[in-house]
Amino acid sequence: MSTLWQNISYKMLKSGSKLYLLIGINVIVFLAINIPGVIEWLFTGSENTISGLSYEYLQLPAYLPKLLFRFWTPLSYMFINDGIINILFNMLWLYWLGQIFEEYTGTKRTLGIYIMGGLAGAALYVLSYNIFPVFTHSGALLLTAITGSSVSVMAIIVATATLLPDYPIPLPFIGAVKLKWLVIIYIAIDFLLIAGANSGQEIAHIGGAILGFVYIKRLQKGSDWIENIKNAFKRGPKLSKLRVAARNTAKRNASRPRQEDVDIILDKISTTGYESLSKEEKEILFRASKNES
Repeated sequence: MSTLWQNISYKMLKSGSKLYLLIGINVIVFLAINIPGVIEWLFTGSENTISGLSYEYLQLPAYLPKLLFRFWTPLSYMFINDGIINILFNMLWLYWLGQIFEEYTGTKRTLGIYIMGGLAGAALYVLSYNIFPVFTHSGALLLTAITGSSVSVMAIIVATATLLPDYPIPLPFIGAVKLKWLVIIYIAIDFLLIAGANSGQEIAHIGGAILGFVYIKRLQKGSDWIENIKNAFKRGPKLSKLRVAARNTAKRNASRPRQEDVDIILDKISTTGYESLSKEEKEILFRASKNES
């Protein structure tokens, strides 16, 4: 058992692939909600009060006053799966298409597109339910809440199909089918089912699909939203320190530069290249190398 747990921990936390982390979180949340519900039913015969309350507070509501007091649900809902069949197919899709996505884009974008896809689907769902009369006039707005792991998975599926539209997917009894046709059929079914009983889920799927498509199109033009968000958090403080260091160097003589100034400049080179350095920064780096010699 310990070896099994070590293997699972390694896959989730140390393998480098974010697929196993995402699958692990989904499975852990599903078990944490449903195991206590089964135990409750065995002892009391009640209809899963624990599970019901868990889903109630983790699902994403469309009603804005309710959403205001459950502000965490646009994030929590994307790790919720409604039933064993639901989580099984969602995780299989995530694993199959996620592997292809990571093979061609690397492992650093999977978590980002999963979260952005879930947020995009949440935004379209909430917006639709508060705009379209069919929802606002029927009372569905007050009662509807959705689970969303399939929304985030949809973003990864569509992103992969946009990146590799002709990638062959083998299907039983049919043979190899281009990925783009599978995804087009999948999206078309979601759109047609908006008029069905699970409208919110289908609308959210469309939102996740749009995010996946637009993200890859922007990436192909050289704009990586995920990397930009990371850099905004990583480089912001460093650049502010760099500006302070540059001002201070104007007041100092040509003595040995401070090591922290040199480290900041080296970080900047690693992210934006040597040519991005200012004249003062190049001078600091030159003096540092001269002193080292």
